[in-house]
Amino acid sequence: MASQQPDFVEENHHESEQSVKEPETQPPSQSKPEENQEVEEEVETEEEPEEAESTFLPKEDVIEKLVAKMTLEEKIGQLLVVGFHSKQVNPHIRSMIQEYKVGGVILYDRNMESKEQVSQLTEDLQQLASENDQPIPLMITIDQEGGQIVRMRDQVAVKPSQQELGMRGDASAVYDTNFQTGEELVEMGIDVNHAPVLDLSATDSRSFGEDPKKAEALGTQAIQGLNDAGVAATIKHFPGNGRSNIDPHYETSSVDANQLDLENKDIYPFKKIIETMDHEQLFVMVTHLKYPAYDEDNPASISPVIIQDLLRGKLGYNGIVVTDDLEMGAVNKYFTYKDLGYSAVHAGNDLLLVCHTFESQKQVIQGIREAVETNKLSEERIDESVKRILRYKMR
Repeated sequence: MASQQPDFVEENHHESEQSVKEPETQPPSQSKPEENQEVEEEVETEEEPEEAESTFLPKEDVIEKLVAKMTLEEKIGQLLVVGFHSKQVNPHIRSMIQEYKVGGVILYDRNMESKEQVSQLTEDLQQLASENDQPIPLMITIDQEGGQIVRMRDQVAVKPSQQELGMRGDASAVYDTNFQTGEELVEMGIDVNHAPVLDLSATDSRSFGEDPKKAEALGTQAIQGLNDAGVAATIKHFPGNGRSNIDPHYETSSVDANQLDLENKDIYPFKKIIETMDHEQLFVMVTHLKYPAYDEDNPASISPVIIQDLLRGKLGYNGIVVTDDLEMGAVNKYFTYKDLGYSAVHAGNDLLLVCHTFESQKQVIQGIREAVETNKLSEERIDESVKRILRYKMR
């Protein structure tokens, strides 16, 4: 699982363990004088710090060393979270992990049958990743929001919609529900949940309601419940798409509001949570809707103004930024997948969700690679995201 210390952190771990343990397995000599025994003990105590120092490096040093030896293909792969259509390893996901070196997988009902089957599937996927030249663990993700958006509904605990929880206004119920969800996900080898939704809406069952302070308070409890169970949370859909009645799965739309209105309402719960929660356990998912008050031309998911200036600059977020699925109609009707790959990374995203088809995933990867090769995108920009991802995986 990604939450464990990956194998590449301690390359000589087994050797160092043997060197420490060997003296304990040898019977003490009865013929050596006591002073010789004391000399041996002194030598051992002098060597141990050197061994420990060479074996255990600070996390940031490990990350720097790893990124320095990764190929461009390995780095680009870490930016992708991909979906596939099978309940077991198939050629599609095998190729994505071992040929394209993707760093993450998202699961849907099409991949899930029982807790035992999902646990075996995630174990098999992690095994594939461990066989790569750089054995970096996968990030295994899911949308387990509650209400209508519950994967493998008949095999997991009942999780009410956020609308129902918001109407109750019971913070402890929100925490308990998400803690239970987190425990179930950990049991199945899943370490990132793309929830809670912070969009403000009186009618959307995925929303806690229209009150930005309530959304922030209940969202905080949802995140804390997931985090306490060992799962990273994702607040979405930044900067808040509750004002739109158009589903971005099918079509784009624009949010007609000025910056002051957005920041006092829609963006408020994101801002407050970013101020108080651990950014290594908190992702931000950016929507595909347009916000002309900030960027007249680009959807939020590929807008440097919204991601770099607003989210990272003004709000001070330094964790992982993830796109909504790039195979949604709000963007794939208007951009090629190659363009989306380049534009999403250029805008400041760290993770790109490409949730369905092999060809789309390959095109996104190719678009990023070609952008680097033609100097439209710097490898240093990719390194920046890879380091954030590795920092999370080594937490």
